[in-house]
Amino acid sequence: MLVEALAAALVGAAALWLVLHPLLARTPPATGAVEPLDPELTPKGVALTALKEIEFDRETGKLSDADYELLKNKYTAVALEALRVESATAAPDPIETLIAQRVRTLRSPGGTSGAGAPICLSCGPRPEADAAYCSSCGRRLPGCGACRSCGAPIPPESRFCERCGHQVAA
Repeated sequence: MLVEALAAALVGAAALWLVLHPLLARTPPATGAVEPLDPELTPKGVALTALKEIEFDRETGKLSDADYELLKNKYTAVALEALRVESATAAPDPIETLIAQRVRTLRSPGGTSGAGAPICLSCGPRPEADAAYCSSCGRRLPGCGACRSCGAPIPPESRFCERCGHQVAA
């Protein structure tokens, strides 16, 4: 009987400790991962939701055309401002940066990429900055017509320099 009473007291003390320990602990328990903010609670989400709601209210006849235009202009301005703030504070996406750089390279006048590499008329920008011929199709690259011997300009499809006679094509 004494053993049973002692076991019951130990179990009761353990249960009491388990219940009271979180309440009496001085440090708050560590929180887990922070849950991301609901997209509808962001300024952009609020404005876009409001735009959807006023569009729905207009289609169902609950909103007059004048009120619709007023609210649409208001929430469109709010949504645009939220998008500007979001894009200004967001870290640039490295893939988007690479794509933008490639587009600028392809659209640049003069036929050379940002690094000064020539552009083949059929294959596009070449990775070799000092290439005279395309490494893919073998065509002479535009703007690469200078003799390596004397520096004179060489017309396209020429095999020899007109000034010094140095062979420029094999």
